[in-house]
Amino acid sequence: MKQTKNISRSRAQESSAAIEKMYITMRHLFNRGFYKPMGISGDTLREALLALRPEIYGNIAEDKVELNGLLYVIERLPVGIEECRFINLTSEEGYSKSHFQAIVPPKRRRNCYRIDEEQMNVEITRGRSDIYDILTHLTFIFIESHKIRNRVLLDDAGEVSRDWFKLEQAVSQKKKLTLIEKEKAISHSANILGRTFEEVLDIYDAFGSAAAPDRFLHVIFWLGKLAMEEIVEDNKRTITFSPILRERLGHHIHGEIWATNIKEVLQANQLLDRPIHVISANMHSVMNSIFATEVLKTKFKDKSDFFIYEELSKSGADEVRNQVSEVALKQGMIALPDSSGTNIDVQIFDTAKIDWKKTSFSNADTADKKPVLIVMDYAFGEQAYETIDELLKPFKKDILLNVESVSIMGKAGILAGGKGDIMIPNAHINEGTADNYYFENELSADMFEGNDIAVFAGPMVTVLGTSLQNRDLLKFFHESTWGVIGLEMEGSYYQKAIQSASKIRKSVPHNVKVRYAYYASDNPLETGSTLASGGLGTSGVKPTYLITIKILEQIFNIK
Repeated sequence: MKQTKNISRSRAQESSAAIEKMYITMRHLFNRGFYKPMGISGDTLREALLALRPEIYGNIAEDKVELNGLLYVIERLPVGIEECRFINLTSEEGYSKSHFQAIVPPKRRRNCYRIDEEQMNVEITRGRSDIYDILTHLTFIFIESHKIRNRVLLDDAGEVSRDWFKLEQAVSQKKKLTLIEKEKAISHSANILGRTFEEVLDIYDAFGSAAAPDRFLHVIFWLGKLAMEEIVEDNKRTITFSPILRERLGHHIHGEIWATNIKEVLQANQLLDRPIHVISANMHSVMNSIFATEVLKTKFKDKSDFFIYEELSKSGADEVRNQVSEVALKQGMIALPDSSGTNIDVQIFDTAKIDWKKTSFSNADTADKKPVLIVMDYAFGEQAYETIDELLKPFKKDILLNVESVSIMGKAGILAGGKGDIMIPNAHINEGTADNYYFENELSADMFEGNDIAVFAGPMVTVLGTSLQNRDLLKFFHESTWGVIGLEMEGSYYQKAIQSASKIRKSVPHNVKVRYAYYASDNPLETGSTLASGGLGTSGVKPTYLITIKILEQIFNIK
């Protein structure tokens, strides 16, 4: 009789199982309609997140509070959410027509409304990925809040440490703290957080704003206060999902409105029968690549194109950006700010109205085709499928769109190189499933050689959320026969929609061309290079515009 081997799982397998458990649990809690993150119903999510230990959340499994991860999360959640015991995820349900003021997080486009002292409503209009994102972030900050509670609550009766008492005094002040008061409060906070004075001092100002320079103290105090009330008074924080959200999710409500708006504008401008090229990018790189250097050549005399693009990307450059925009609007650009709830703005370029001699593409060869460009802002996760699926459907059921190409330019995590490098995928692998999408990419790595930027080609993995990735799982994807070069959140969803529209439903030409290229915003395998370590700054400008220009050169038939 053979002896059974002692079968143990690798960290990558444990991590994969933890992600799957979180995914299934979040779907279950959504269907249930509510749960208490720090109660029994939230146990599975907390345990899975602690087992996973994502890179972006740093020291989540240790006793000391994770500061960089906390900053990353706070920038993506509405101001004041740390004070709220009740968080209600809703669909777009008319709050924009009320007296409630929309609160938009600085690093994530979603409308949130403070209903009263205890409740924050968060609008979900970008699909399930938005829910996974928020629930993961909330689970993280609630875990961190109980680390604070453990350090300041001396007994079950509610007695607190002296450091907590001093922090409460500092937070209760209505005026800006003096330097001495601030450093005293930082000293007490450092003891509470299990961090050094220097560590807290270094990150303090990043939490603040002109209106609330001492917000760091406020966030720490309220997280700890609500965690203590959960223990002492049994007042558990609760997350609810509105009935309308549960009814609407997955039915492409916002994506259909968004796509119909675009097609109606195309019809009104007699552009529906022209060759169409869809580009998923941002709201500046296509416009600037075409018009900026000619518009600004006298202002930035003898400067390179990339220098001009960097100047346009700087904060406070509104004046020069407006100059470029004004010229673009006169030469066939139509701006469509989003009104559907998708938070995806659109620009339409009628190339028949462009004076090519006054652009960076003076040798464009569009012949008699006069293509139309539809530039859409970045989608978020599964929302990519919803938007492209709806956009590629026939208009009014019988008018097919002549979509010649779909180009995706985005930012992604890299596993093979560093920040600012370029990735050219030939396949997308859907994390947590056996789904994989191989495609012929019109872009290739050799097109980008000779620009002092490293270029990598190979498969990429589409992940459920950047906040769910850990080193062991990513190393497996990178070092195994999968040979993954990077990770992003939308690729497989775009490709699923493109393939179904072109190969099965036949609503767009079967030979539609696809282009995918990403620039690296972070390397989650490198300590200090994760998303929580800060943005790209101007180092992301060159790869962004290099990719955009290569896409446009193909569309404009420039050899």
